[in-house]
Amino acid sequence: MTIQFTRQQRLLSPAQFSRVFAEQAVRSVDGSLTLLAAPNDLGYPRLGLAIAKKQLRLAVDRNRCKRVIRESFRHNAAELPGLDIVVLARSELVHTDKRQLHDKLARHWRRLNKRWQQAQ
Repeated sequence: MTIQFTRQQRLLSPAQFSRVFAEQAVRSVDGSLTLLAAPNDLGYPRLGLAIAKKQLRLAVDRNRCKRVIRESFRHNAAELPGLDIVVLARSELVHTDKRQLHDKLARHWRRLNKRWQQAQ
């Protein structure tokens, strides 16, 4: 069984990203990642990636991080409420291996879920 990351699960337009940044978003922050989440009316979570070249200089590093973030999201999307989530990276992320990044993201997904439930 493959878990897909469909077009419906992505933030695609600048307006969708702007809405997350403009609203009072629920935040989850650590030394290398910031996750912002705002409610949507769809009933399922969507993911947007804002991995800046200024933070991760090499394309291979940016692509590796995006790939791992999407994979983690696919595996955890069923437990997340209807949120639009934007992931921002910091330069420290380049020193994180795949396993550490998966662990960090798992903590972020749990934290977002918990904070979202407390905000309700």
